[in-house]
Amino acid sequence: MVASPWDPAQYNRFTAEREQPFWDLASLIEPSPSPLVVDLGCGDGRLTAALHRQLGAARTTGVDSSPSMLAKATTYAGDDVRFEPGDIGEWRQTEIDIVFSNAALHWVSDHSRVLQRWRDALTSGGQLAVQMPANADHPSHRISRDLAINWFGDTAPRDPVAENVLRPEQYAELLHTLGFERQHVRLQVYGHELSSAAEVVEWVKGTSLTRFRAVLTDDQYDQFVNEYRRRLLAELGDASPYFYAFKRILLWGSLREGTAERT
Repeated sequence: MVASPWDPAQYNRFTAEREQPFWDLASLIEPSPSPLVVDLGCGDGRLTAALHRQLGAARTTGVDSSPSMLAKATTYAGDDVRFEPGDIGEWRQTEIDIVFSNAALHWVSDHSRVLQRWRDALTSGGQLAVQMPANADHPSHRISRDLAINWFGDTAPRDPVAENVLRPEQYAELLHTLGFERQHVRLQVYGHELSSAAEVVEWVKGTSLTRFRAVLTDDQYDQFVNEYRRRLLAELGDASPYFYAFKRILLWGSLREGTAERT
């Protein structure tokens, strides 16, 4: 068994592709003077530090549950940028100007409850910006779920994207209910041209397959990945290059000035 299933090096094999949604999300944030920012699911902290600089933040706090990611994040810590362990699904705070979360919310359940808590952390006029994958119907996700049933039966690790992520219109309705006067919600397809279809396996090893890495021995995990690769390529074909169409939901909301009271 491994102490942490998250490997920063594996995750960053596709740095450019993973960065684009981050910056698309950050571009939705409206300028504010010296905001207090929290990045929930900050990963290795590199982009958290970059976000801090772009927003001109007075202080930015990155929160993540992975010890290996937080160990890497110490490289980017400073007087005004700090990192701390935490469960983003249970995170609570107050007087935050911007709550930001990129590619992390799907790992926790009950998004209406979680987003209520994140909204309650915001100051008057505060902003919420969230991005998450919505690609559960792609073979890269579907095949791992099918294989998991074969391996684990009823105890199979669940696919967080399939089980937790809502439809875009549900997030729009939720933001309205939570009092965000203005909002932007969209489903966007990111097209990634990978060197081959087999590279999809390397992509999901850095994210979706971590749920299996967490519960299998090294040998078992290698066997699982090999069978996953065989099934995936049988469906995708041995294309080179391979166009990986990846759907994501981006959402942003801004509270009305003077309406930071808790609900």
